[in-house]
Amino acid sequence: MTEPHAASSPIASMLDVAREQARLGLAEGGIPIGAALFHKDGSLLGVGHNRRVQDGDPSMHAETAAFRAAGRLRGYQDTIMVTTLSPCWYCSGLVRQFGIGQVVIGEATTFHGGHDWLAEHGVGITLLDDAACIGLMRDFIAARPELWYEDIGE
Repeated sequence: MTEPHAASSPIASMLDVAREQARLGLAEGGIPIGAALFHKDGSLLGVGHNRRVQDGDPSMHAETAAFRAAGRLRGYQDTIMVTTLSPCWYCSGLVRQFGIGQVVIGEATTFHGGHDWLAEHGVGITLLDDAACIGLMRDFIAARPELWYEDIGE
């Protein structure tokens, strides 16, 4: 399930896109979670970041925003959702509902979402344990614990 990747690999480059989205969300006063939806050929389909705070919309998670930005596709089996943080149950449901074939996760240290469940149901999972993603979330959780626990429903 976990595969190492060199810093210059295509997957690392995809994570760079999602990580930049997380930083944009933080700069806007939101929760630093970013996502990007790619075709398996590496073409970028859509990006997004958690906008729950900025939009006052509890459903605007990073994966949801990237999915919406990609627009309608005939199918999603050949897509890769790249996210800085293990997807919550809501976002894991989105992956299953639309048949997204692969999920690349920056980290699951600060939050272990539904990626094991996704793997059990045939979704390819790559967990990177990216130090930058972990640091971004740890810093945010330390600075804004009330907002973090609201986001994860605790």
